[in-house]
Amino acid sequence: MSVDRAEEAEAIENGADGATAGAAAVRTYTVAPGVRLNVRSGPGTGYNLVRVLPEGVRVPIYCQSPGTRVSGPYGTTNIWDLIDNGEYVSDAFVHTGSDGYIAARCG
Repeated sequence: MSVDRAEEAEAIENGADGATAGAAAVRTYTVAPGVRLNVRSGPGTGYNLVRVLPEGVRVPIYCQSPGTRVSGPYGTTNIWDLIDNGEYVSDAFVHTGSDGYIAARCG
């Protein structure tokens, strides 16, 4: 499930809220204000830190997986969002408008 970051950035820049250019519809969601979000190699805090997202970004959610329970601005949850190939963020920091799964489970 590879993601073309240039395509994603272009879609977001052009106001494509929720769809990447030339790809199947994938919604993007806002990361909590003032948060620099850790991106992990798997669905939990025990996985390696891959990178840190800057404040004010939006992320796609391709699928979701259960993992380490985390508390954040949007509650306490064990849901982790796959935002790129092998890159997960805790759903507790992503404004999805739901306390539950909003995408298919990663498989």
